[in-house]
Amino acid sequence: FYKIRLKSVENLPETGGALLVPNHVTWIDGILLLLASDRPVRMVVFSGNFRNPFIKILGKMFGVIFISAKKSSITKALDTAAKALDNGELVCIFPEGTLSKTGQVQAFRPGMTRILERTKTDVPVIPIYLDGLWGSIFSFDRGKYFWKLPKRIPYPVWIHFGPPLSKDESIHIVRQRVQDLGANAMNQRAHNESCLAADFIYQAKRNKKVKIADSSGAKLSGKGLLLKSLVVRNLLKRHAISDDEQYVGMLVPPTVAATVTNMALVLDRRIPVHLNYTVSAEVLNSCIEQCGIKHIISSRKAMEKFNFNEEDLNADIFYLEELKEDKDKEPTLGDKLSGIWNAFVTPAGRLIKKLKLREIGGDDIATVIFTSGSTGVPKGVMLTNGNVSSNIAAIQQVARIDSEDSVLGVLPFFHSFGFTVTLWGSMCLDMSAVFHTNPLDSRMIGKLCDKHGISILLATPTFLRSYLKRCTPEQMSTLDVAITGAEKLPTDLADAFEEKFGVRPVEGYGATETSPITSCNVPGNRATSKDQIEFKDGTVGRPIQGVVAKVLDLDTDEELGQEQSGMLYIKGPNIMKGYMGRDDLTAEVVQDGWYKTGDVALIDKDGFIKITGRMSRFSKIGGEMVPHIKVEEAINEILGTEDSDADDDDSAAGISAAVTSVPDDKKGERLIVLHTALSIPVEEIIKALSTDHGLPNIFIPSAESFMQVDEIPILGTGKLDLKGLKT
Repeated sequence: FYKIRLKSVENLPETGGALLVPNHVTWIDGILLLLASDRPVRMVVFSGNFRNPFIKILGKMFGVIFISAKKSSITKALDTAAKALDNGELVCIFPEGTLSKTGQVQAFRPGMTRILERTKTDVPVIPIYLDGLWGSIFSFDRGKYFWKLPKRIPYPVWIHFGPPLSKDESIHIVRQRVQDLGANAMNQRAHNESCLAADFIYQAKRNKKVKIADSSGAKLSGKGLLLKSLVVRNLLKRHAISDDEQYVGMLVPPTVAATVTNMALVLDRRIPVHLNYTVSAEVLNSCIEQCGIKHIISSRKAMEKFNFNEEDLNADIFYLEELKEDKDKEPTLGDKLSGIWNAFVTPAGRLIKKLKLREIGGDDIATVIFTSGSTGVPKGVMLTNGNVSSNIAAIQQVARIDSEDSVLGVLPFFHSFGFTVTLWGSMCLDMSAVFHTNPLDSRMIGKLCDKHGISILLATPTFLRSYLKRCTPEQMSTLDVAITGAEKLPTDLADAFEEKFGVRPVEGYGATETSPITSCNVPGNRATSKDQIEFKDGTVGRPIQGVVAKVLDLDTDEELGQEQSGMLYIKGPNIMKGYMGRDDLTAEVVQDGWYKTGDVALIDKDGFIKITGRMSRFSKIGGEMVPHIKVEEAINEILGTEDSDADDDDSAAGISAAVTSVPDDKKGERLIVLHTALSIPVEEIIKALSTDHGLPNIFIPSAESFMQVDEIPILGTGKLDLKGLKT
């Protein structure tokens, strides 16, 4: 049932002892490693798995080293393994100590280290990554073991052998090297095998129920969506877009119509570029120029709402209403019949071949998403089919999405999370999506959750505060998963949300440049294992499958161990192709496949990432680095933002204060606190920062540094507008 391929097997010593250290995804991992090695391998295994007498005899024939929970058994097994290594044998231990229930690499237990401490010779450690096994019947993919149909036969498996490590290497670094192999493995697969348009066709043809809906009442089944997309594809080719146009702009909020248009473009092998309708025309024109966009697809209603005029933009506007209002642009009978035949009759594989979608590879660009500009001028981030596809697989794995799930799509498609997860996630996975154009329209969102039985909510903490205030528990009764990103999830917000709706929000982490998901906690209601830590409050979770994180010293660039803060770097199939037309900027942040996030973080002993700050959100005051976020969180906690009485649905939903800095002649920089109307005197806030939160004096702004503003600047993505704070 398995087709095994070996990568860098030359790293496995031909002679002498070595400790093999692989990830652990299925019960047959050990058997596969035995088949992969020309030399005998002695496996360290839990004796409870070998209770069958015949299996136990078979294990002894292969030199298996049995271990149980008894202290005497542990000592004997460790001594036996160490002696075997000193005798020049290969020994394999699965340092996670259990099967991964999520596909993510779990924390490494100390058994590996205890074996090496007992050895008398300088035996190497060989990191190994078993790739492709997650999803097989022997893994816990889809929440169960064995009792599921295989996705393919034979099942392709790649076994990657890493360069030897010293036996004195820390357990943290060994785990990092195993994850590094996984990142390389996933990179190879994602960039060779992925085509979003083809995945959409396969999924749409299987789907007979409602696939997408929106707050206007529009809704389509999977096949209905495919039919409409094929028809609109023909109409856009005929009336809007010339053959030589590769990048096509889109200026539309998340709706059924926007989804159909997006699918129509990709079925025609175009690259949709969703433009940020919350920025100025000047910024939009910069984006248009970078991509060489000739046409922007929009609607009259959207242009009016976003306050844009045709003459403001350096591209021709094609209004979707023209396809209904202009008889010359309506679909012909041939368009309709062709669409029906291809959507309902033509097999998926044949339709994919007919549309020449097999020519699209994983390394081909799927979209260009412009950075939010919170710290500077937006840059065009080129995301590939492989980038987006790998992220979709990751969110399915973390949230354990199935056919009963329905996701609320309130994040705009110009936001990388909205584009990858709510748009393409609903297109390529067996779940439905319900879209709404305003993420702060909490009352409508509550109604949509109630009407459509929403189970998955993806939002920023800013948006969650608004839902907490205005949505009822009855409206959110079907909610099962709430994942936040873009900004830190305050504990008080998570507590209040869980108390009201019975679902604890969990935090993930990412960036536009990482497609966007890098790491995520497993939502509590989707956790399947009591013996594995799958989420931790205050962290952004473990790296998703195939992604590896490392932390480097801010001054020396030396790789740091666990629990040490430094610059966070990410590697995996989710790393962007680069910034459009800016190889110089790309080279500054991506080196040897590692993306420099600009965030300061640590990785704990269980592999969870904790963001401790952002380099652009630190001030050097009197020679000491002062984190804006730490001061900001303390002030907002003192102000009790969860009790905000703001009634405006378009408000920043409880964000009362934000911290920035200005140059200072004496100390280099000075903290500035921008705030809305305060319910507590500034002097009391300053006192509480010291007495209640224990902040050092250098972290505490002076009374003169508090400045009242009408509102805290927030980007359309829900993040603080850091550039706006400065101005």
